[in-house]
Amino acid sequence: MINITIPEPAVTITKRDNLEESNTYGFSDFHSIPRDKGGIFMFYNKNQELLFVGKARKLRPRIKKHFEDTVSPIKNHRDEVTKIEVCVVEDPVHREIYETYIINELKSKYNIDKAFYR
Repeated sequence: MINITIPEPAVTITKRDNLEESNTYGFSDFHSIPRDKGGIFMFYNKNQELLFVGKARKLRPRIKKHFEDTVSPIKNHRDEVTKIEVCVVEDPVHREIYETYIINELKSKYNIDKAFYR
């Protein structure tokens, strides 16, 4: 049997209620997400339920796209996202494995294409 350990997040940002600060989509620390590194990201709601897991070659632009894109799986649920965790994983094969594992192990709510548990 293969033993997979979910990587520790390199960056965790939370949504702020204070809109006076400079922020992106309500996240004032959005700039701390690596721009040119690959990895996986996880969106959580206020109850710490996993909403969505994704992977990217360039993390910050891909995460931003989920908040702007009209075809994103979370387009109707963007307001639910209160926390984003980012794990830097440079190897594309490892990103694929971690993404699929996390979706199925933690039962991500809005990932439907890789969910084997439904």
